[in-house]
Amino acid sequence: MTRRRNLLLKALRLIGYLLAASFARAQTGPCDLYANGGTPCVAAHSTTRALFGGYNARLYRVPRQSDGASTDVSTLGAGGYANAAQQDAFCAGTTCLVTILYDSKCTFTTDTPWVGSACNDTFSSFRIH
Repeated sequence: MTRRRNLLLKALRLIGYLLAASFARAQTGPCDLYANGGTPCVAAHSTTRALFGGYNARLYRVPRQSDGASTDVSTLGAGGYANAAQQDAFCAGTTCLVTILYDSKCTFTTDTPWVGSACNDTFSSFRIH
């Protein structure tokens, strides 16, 4: 019974991942809407989805409590949602907490207030203590 249950859970997880990937196509994000209205985002932090339609990179970092290893969780595609399946697989059987939120404005736009080498993880991320 346990083996059958595990196979069912894996199949459901795969179906969920495929459905999420199909909805992860590029779309207009909230920061795109603000910019079109003349009030661009000053910063763009999210653990749920990209805030720019063309953003396709890391959103946040989670370390595992069990061994201290960490991973950056990215979007499923440009303008898409966070790759929850990646986080679920990485954190299976242990506890993970979000420790860094990445600023997608700094890594996505060219009109960022942080110029040149200042636009790096030190200034484009937010550490959670």
